[in-house]
Amino acid sequence: MNEDKLRYFLKRVTASLHETRQRLQEVESSGEEPIAIVGMSCRFPGGVATPEDLWELLSDGRESVAELPRDRGWDVTAAEVREGNFVDDATGFDAGFFGISPREALSMDPQQRLLLEVVWEALERAGIDPASLRGSATGVFAGASGSGYGWLSGKQGEHDGQVMTGNATSILSGRISYTLGLEGPAITVDTACSSSLVSLHLACQALRSRECSMALVGGAFVAATPVLFTDFSTSLGLSPDGRCKTFGAGADGMGVAEGAGVVVVERLSDARRNGHLILAVVRGSAVNQDGASNGLTAPNGPSQQRVIRAALASARLSTEDVDVVEAHGTGTPLGDPIEAQALLATYGQGRPEGRPLWLGSVKSNIGHTQQAAGMAGIIKTVLSLRNQELPRTLHVEEPTTHVDWSAGEVRLLAEPVPWPEGERVRRAGVSAFGMSGTNVHIIVEEAPAAEETAPEPDAPEEEVPEGADERVPVLESGGLTAWPVSGRSASGLAAQWDRLAAWVGVRPELDPADVGWSLAATRSSFEHRSVTVGGDLGSLLSGAAVRGVARSGARAVFVFGGQGAQWVGMGRALLAESPVFADRFVECERALVSCVDWSPREVLTEAAELGSAAVVQPLLWAVMVSLAAVWEAAGVEPEAVVGHSQGEVAAATVAGM
Repeated sequence: MNEDKLRYFLKRVTASLHETRQRLQEVESSGEEPIAIVGMSCRFPGGVATPEDLWELLSDGRESVAELPRDRGWDVTAAEVREGNFVDDATGFDAGFFGISPREALSMDPQQRLLLEVVWEALERAGIDPASLRGSATGVFAGASGSGYGWLSGKQGEHDGQVMTGNATSILSGRISYTLGLEGPAITVDTACSSSLVSLHLACQALRSRECSMALVGGAFVAATPVLFTDFSTSLGLSPDGRCKTFGAGADGMGVAEGAGVVVVERLSDARRNGHLILAVVRGSAVNQDGASNGLTAPNGPSQQRVIRAALASARLSTEDVDVVEAHGTGTPLGDPIEAQALLATYGQGRPEGRPLWLGSVKSNIGHTQQAAGMAGIIKTVLSLRNQELPRTLHVEEPTTHVDWSAGEVRLLAEPVPWPEGERVRRAGVSAFGMSGTNVHIIVEEAPAAEETAPEPDAPEEEVPEGADERVPVLESGGLTAWPVSGRSASGLAAQWDRLAAWVGVRPELDPADVGWSLAATRSSFEHRSVTVGGDLGSLLSGAAVRGVARSGARAVFVFGGQGAQWVGMGRALLAESPVFADRFVECERALVSCVDWSPREVLTEAAELGSAAVVQPLLWAVMVSLAAVWEAAGVEPEAVVGHSQGEVAAATVAGM
């Protein structure tokens, strides 16, 4: 082999090795990529219907305990425990909204109904039109167990197929995928109390392995029968007053609670590319099992320590990198001390002076929501990050004496503690330990700062055309904007308007144009529609709304007219108030500059008359193409474009020809 061939061979080998290293790094990094939480919604006791409601309850230090409901046909006099934590209107369901018949809805477990509604709300809160996910590889991972509703139906003599599909827990995740047309994995998890947190762990793995592009993760529990309160109160260690006195000296058992929670997650890189608001990220997670331990349902301290260390290893972090743990903390005299000692032995060791691990549990406020408990902990943690405060845990003024609190640097959240951003990256651990022996620990981290892309070396600086705007809102603040709202029915439309008015009414800082864009671009459009136009929040809320019923399945077509549609002053206001219009007009102007000896911008903004066809036709083309961009930015996508005469050129441009 001569020297030239050897040199060529070595270059090929070096290039191949470099490419192999790059691919290996990509595989390794994809397996560790943080998972972004971009949306969440919930229903919890105490009138909690939104994450904001939950934060208000937490920050006020309130609890949700109430008497057993009397509208479910229960014999409350037979109950050994007569208090718990219950979701408002747990049996309410807008069946028609999801295209489900009243008969089928009646046969469905309330947990299925509740999760369908909460999933829809979580997507809308993430700025994602649920209809846009149809046919996508979106996964569904849901924690749930039998509620007893199917037993009630069978007892009443109902044995048709809808009762079976309405109550099989395996169907719960599948029904969500079926209803929304999702084609990623659909998995129902039942590991008892750790179900929904295990679901989040599995979703993160599926996202990193590219099994799905996005995931809906949740859990739900609704008590369809009083059996927990009548037959199992002693064996399950229920608190006589329905309260979880987590880590407190008065801990005397678990307070049963209902609830549902859902988070929308996707890979961090995808969330950034899709422009979704990142609420927090899942940095690492781990799941394990107690195995042959001190009892089938008894908690196991060494296993809890192992799962914590495994989660930290998965996140490539140490114990001192975590500020707070949202504990499993059911309030039982057996479980709380075991969990506290596991935390003292892990997070409580080797911490910097003055930086203890803070410890609390949402169960002290809303009780133990069973299969939804992990979601309650995750949502509380995200809210704490967003609000920069750790809310207090109730009933811990006097800590349990069954724990040696001096064995490590762990402090109970007896009072709210500020958790400001900026000092260091804020992180929390969230635990759930199932009665099945399946344990899970998740590391949640604050949302990263907006990513800045470094320019390529020697790359020329990109020129920004005069008049262009880096932001591209449809309209600048201060101009008129439209708020479109829709519903499946007239009553649904009215309810949507009421919810919008209530939301906006307590948020005067909102930009009307931002609200209008969200309503147009991130919500499904239903048959019953209403729109109001105004320049500020007050006029939009109080203005007369135009209402009507749109034909189902109607599609938009853009029609571009020929010469004769022009008028002096056309487009001037949009050029001044709409960055979308202005940016597109600048592009059109650049395309025309070599063909005309006049300035399209000057003619549009200053001319007293438009003059000859040589001026009118190019100007009309630029205005129509720019106006189409405004409609598209507002969420109106044409199924087809049509042009008449000179308008054919604009239609061809918008069609990408």
